[in-house]
Amino acid sequence: MNGSERIELLIDPGTWGAMDKDMVSMDPIEFHSEEEPYKDRIDSQKKKTGLTEAIQIGICQLNGISIAIGIMDFQFMGSSMGSVVGEKIIRLIEYATNRSLPLIIVCASEGARMQEGSLSLMQMAKISSASYDYQSNKKLFYVAILTSPTTGGVTASFGMLGDIIIAEPNAYIAFVGKRVIE
Repeated sequence: MNGSERIELLIDPGTWGAMDKDMVSMDPIEFHSEEEPYKDRIDSQKKKTGLTEAIQIGICQLNGISIAIGIMDFQFMGSSMGSVVGEKIIRLIEYATNRSLPLIIVCASEGARMQEGSLSLMQMAKISSASYDYQSNKKLFYVAILTSPTTGGVTASFGMLGDIIIAEPNAYIAFVGKRVIE
């Protein structure tokens, strides 16, 4: 199930208000591999999926209650967490904090986006810090929904920080993905 299908399934019809949908990844470290350049890969993923990034964030209603929600989409680069995914999640958490909204994040990821190096890894700490303020200082409610797969930096940070953590049946949830283990 892709992110747009999850949005349609989870929220009250007609209540979706997307946030930061024009925020897109650049190529901050000018990463090149034997495959296509990172910038070209991002462009091809945008065309293939119709998304601008691996997460959609927004405000909506669930059973008539206003909530902040983020939905990761595995179809966009394995829903890897780069600087834009991290920034979008942080902005969503801060928005929810400032308006005292419940927060739901639907997690799916193969981990950190290696093409962004340490900028990708920094997102774990930044998101955890924003989550701490939201949960511990403001005493607000966060639900993490883990889909298959949820691994790497997402598992090591916000995926396991929910006040309630729900996993889909038979979801692959791990610190390290299958390819790394093999």
